[in-house]
Amino acid sequence: MSAAAEQAWVRQAKAQSALSKLFDWKPFLVVMCMLPAVGLLMVFLTYPLGLGIWLAFTDTTIGRSGRWVGLENFEYMLEDPIWWNAVFFSVFYTGIATIGKFGLGLWLALLLNNHLPFKSMLRAIILLPWIVPTVLTAIAFWWIYNPQFSIISWIFIELGLRETNIDFINTAWPARWSLIGANIWRGIPFVAISLLAGLQTISPSLYEAALLDGSTGWQRFRYITFPMLLPILAIVMTFSIIFTFTDFQLVYAITRGGPVNSTHLLATLAFQRGIPGGQLGEGAAIAVSMIPFLVFATLFSYFALARRKWQQGESND
Repeated sequence: MSAAAEQAWVRQAKAQSALSKLFDWKPFLVVMCMLPAVGLLMVFLTYPLGLGIWLAFTDTTIGRSGRWVGLENFEYMLEDPIWWNAVFFSVFYTGIATIGKFGLGLWLALLLNNHLPFKSMLRAIILLPWIVPTVLTAIAFWWIYNPQFSIISWIFIELGLRETNIDFINTAWPARWSLIGANIWRGIPFVAISLLAGLQTISPSLYEAALLDGSTGWQRFRYITFPMLLPILAIVMTFSIIFTFTDFQLVYAITRGGPVNSTHLLATLAFQRGIPGGQLGEGAAIAVSMIPFLVFATLFSYFALARRKWQQGESND
């Protein structure tokens, strides 16, 4: 290339417009790429959350804009025995259902991690309870728990184990356990498939070395499988706790919080007070009271992951 041609090419390369320079600037590109996601989060997450928190400090009702009442809704809520009952059942429901889902889900994941015939088909079938819409699942369980047409009651009567139908949803504790059973059935596939994905990442050489050392199956699970699964276990457990604690469709479709408000979760109670009851401020306050529990679940995941940083070759903070 001649010197004259080289100088002409350099002059042409330098002749950039201001808009071209702007799009070549990396911080501007980063902001532009993030704008759509930020906009969606602002519209569908930040605005509803902010509006709900604002309503919690007002006496807004349906059809009437409210005025600022400060902590009055929360003071009334703390004196409400129905709210305390909802707090108790939300924690109880989440705790028992999470234990059941993780116990059965981990067992199922370990089973599917073995060499089985039709393994791919079995994995697809296991996902069915998670794929089916929650309302359809709730309607199916509503029929299963129906006092007159329950298939479970029919089987027990046919086997001669009972003479009358089982009352699943018309008394407090049977209704609570019935809801927990339905939630466990629906949540097992999510836990099982997620943990199975984690099991697939564990190197087989670790198990081979342990076998050469004469380890038992329990020792391999305790010292290899469980420690290596802890990071994904913490994430899946966090999501499971959040999904279970904020459950609405399953509970509302089967019992609607009854009998006598005994199966209300905080989500269903907030809806009942805010929409059918018309007290938007009170319903928002009940919904806002769920935030500390959800923050605790998120912090649990963070600290559980921080303890396992050595698995990524990092030192613990």
